[in-house]
Parts: sequence; C-alpha cells; structure tokens
Amino acid sequence: MWNGNAVAARTFVLALSIVSIGGCDRGASPRQAAPDGQQLLLPSGRYQVDPERNRVWVLTNTGAFVYDFSRPERVAVSLPDWLLVDPHYGCLPDIALGPRGEAVISSNTVPTLWRIDPDTFAVSVHPLALDADTDKDVGFAGLAYSPQHGAFLAASYAHGSLWRIDPQLREARKIPLSAPIPGACGLAVRPRSTVQTLNRLPDVCVRTPHGGWSIVFAGDWRSAYVSAAPCADRPWPLDEAGSRVLLGRLSAGS
Repeated sequence: MWNGNAVAARTFVLALSIVSIGGCDRGASPRQAAPDGQQLLLPSGRYQVDPERNRVWVLTNTGAFVYDFSRPERVAVSLPDWLLVDPHYGCLPDIALGPRGEAVISSNTVPTLWRIDPDTFAVSVHPLALDADTDKDVGFAGLAYSPQHGAFLAASYAHGSLWRIDPQLREARKIPLSAPIPGACGLAVRPRSTVQTLNRLPDVCVRTPHGGWSIVFAGDWRSAYVSAAPCADRPWPLDEAGSRVLLGRLSAGS
C-alpha cells in the first residue's frame, strides 16, 4: 500500500540531500544522496511513509532513522539489544507502522519486537510468546499491520511461516498455511473490498528474493492459501529500482 503526496516527495528529496545514512541490505556499499537532488539513490533498507505525521521511517542494518519533512532533519533512534543476522544469510528485519503511528521493528533471528513511540521516540522492547515452533529460532523478515485482523502479521524468512501478533505485542500465533512461503522478505497488506473478494485478489503480498507470493485468507481470517504469484505491492528493500519507485509514487500521490 502506498501513501504520500507531491509535497512529501519534494521534502523527502531535500532531507535525503542534506543527510545520508550508512548501512545497506545484502552487504552492498552505502549510497550517498546527490547534493542537488539529481538521480537520488536512497540507501538500501526498509522504509515506511507516515504522511499524517509528515515523516519517513528508514531501517538499515545500522539501526532506525526518522526523517521529518517539515524541518528537514534526521533523527537516529537507538534500539536496545537489537539482534539481526547478517543479511547475506537472509533478509533484513522489517519495520511497520501501527494504528497509532508507532514504528514497530522486528529481528530476523529472535521473536522480539521494538516499538518506537510516535511522539517521544521512546523505545520499548517486547519479547513475544510463541504458540508454536518454540524449539526453533524464529525471527521475522516481513512485518505489516493488518486492519482486518486488528493485529500485526509477521513472516519468517528461515521457516516460511506466517504469524499473527496482537497489537499489545505480547504473543505470536502461527497461522496455518496451505504451503510454506520460502524466503519471505517483506509483506504488504491490502484492505479487503467487495471487488477484491469477487476477483480473489490476494489479501497479502509477500516479497522474496526469487519473486512474489500471494496470500488469500479464509473467511474467518484464521488460515490462508498461499500461491506463487507476482507481487505488485511495495515490500522490497530500497535498491536503486526501489528508490525510483518510492519517489515516483510519492510524487504521483498514489
């Protein structure tokens, strides 16, 4: 899903022209923003646009940053004891926006989430109680808030599993799938509509290093059918193509 507008796009370009962030996905070299805003390449990572608060969140393998469009300025947010496996062995952790504007960050190696308050940027740490796979190292490389569930959805890169996490970030319940999702690296949730239901459009798109997968939930939202299908939504690391798509869609206001 996309949010944003032309003003946000212009201020985002300005912010990234003034400050740059290090770190990257899959071991690539950090990229610097062009001083004049031309051919801007964002650093690789995960991002969330929050137009209501006029900001963009970015997560790289060095940590979390928030860009305020109105100043512009960059704020680094420290994540206490944040754990991640080298992206060479999988994908970066993910970042999602909650219903109150909070930024929620995963680990790709342990079932713990970090919540950043949208007003104070205070960080709280939330170990999750799993209802399954307690004998495995479960981390999440895909994370998104689902209004239909009233909860967060999280995907494991290593195990191909999908989880439902309550909004208080206390427990994760494994969702039965028709098949595992190999190498899940990002999630995008679509609001369910009558047209979507009639046309069997996926409720969730999953990004993997080898292509997109689609998830359609059962009517009770408790289980889901998985299929290997191209994913047209936005959950990919900010590589050069992703940078152009982000700025293009922000400019279009889509």
